[in-house]
Amino acid sequence: MAETALLIFIVDDDRGMLRLIEKTLQREGFATATAASARDAIEWLQTNRPPLMLLDLKLQDMEGKEIINHLAEVGTSVPFIVITGQGDERVAVEMMKRGALDYLVKDVQFQEFVPTVVRRALDQLDRDRRLTAAEGERERLQQQLLEIGERERRRFGQDLHDGLGQHLTGIELMMQSLEETVRALSKRDAAQIEKITGHLRDAIRQSKALARGLSPVELQANGLMSALEELTSNVSDLFRVKCTFRCSAPVLVSDNAAATHLFRIAQEATTNAVKHGKAHRIEIELTCDPKRLMLSVLDDGKGFNPGEPRQNGMGLSTMNYRAKLIGGTLTVNPGKHSGTVVTCVAPTSLCDAISK
Repeated sequence: MAETALLIFIVDDDRGMLRLIEKTLQREGFATATAASARDAIEWLQTNRPPLMLLDLKLQDMEGKEIINHLAEVGTSVPFIVITGQGDERVAVEMMKRGALDYLVKDVQFQEFVPTVVRRALDQLDRDRRLTAAEGERERLQQQLLEIGERERRRFGQDLHDGLGQHLTGIELMMQSLEETVRALSKRDAAQIEKITGHLRDAIRQSKALARGLSPVELQANGLMSALEELTSNVSDLFRVKCTFRCSAPVLVSDNAAATHLFRIAQEATTNAVKHGKAHRIEIELTCDPKRLMLSVLDDGKGFNPGEPRQNGMGLSTMNYRAKLIGGTLTVNPGKHSGTVVTCVAPTSLCDAISK
């Protein structure tokens, strides 16, 4: 089956030039459609979407840039190349800043250059489509990896809590019973058993902490608030810094996946504040109002110079991606006086209850 010829839409009020361009492109294997006025072009574009449009900038009823602005306003924009007369190259360059793929000048070499410029523009469009598709596939795979990772962490956490944790608890009860039996025979052996029981309790606490870290956000709507509260407590204990959580009104997020993404953003931001920022004070704040859901992590660390380029590590990249997955945006800015402010703004629709 023969390939369908690509349709090039040509807009020019010089009918002689219109026929010349049309014949030139048809000889090169392209299909063509034409319009000799801006009005006709706009009407045709209401029901057609050509891969490419050649647009004369100087039409009698409307200038080319006005056509482009109108198409953008009504949502019918198409890729385009501008055609201009000699001496108007500056205007053509201005149109390229507005989205034109290239421009053609009506000079002695015009007819020769038309097919070359058209093919070059189509090649660029094809590369852009391939790049967009590849980026979409990369994002899909990244999202899949994050989801798999979170699912596996939750499964490991449940196994630790329900499997190993319960098993260790059972052994602890057995040791307590054994201690009572042995104490009547040997206080020394009973003391040793009590010491072993103490180690078992430590192991149980550690397994619970590991399980909690792997699955930090409970399925209840208030799970995010509870997880952030516990995060600040753990950061304070582990790193010997003052870490606090502020949530002036309840922020309930039933979507566990979204809540987990927000928690991981806060977790990464606090880790960066301690590890890279050498912070002594960290404040996590969670708010939700009719306009937005906002998570902020502020620290008093050494911060960064906004004028200097920063290496975007995997942590920042992942935070950005997590924010994007929940329909939000992430910003990292210097603090008002010192330190760094990491802010994630997400749709208010994620909140079950909105602060008034």
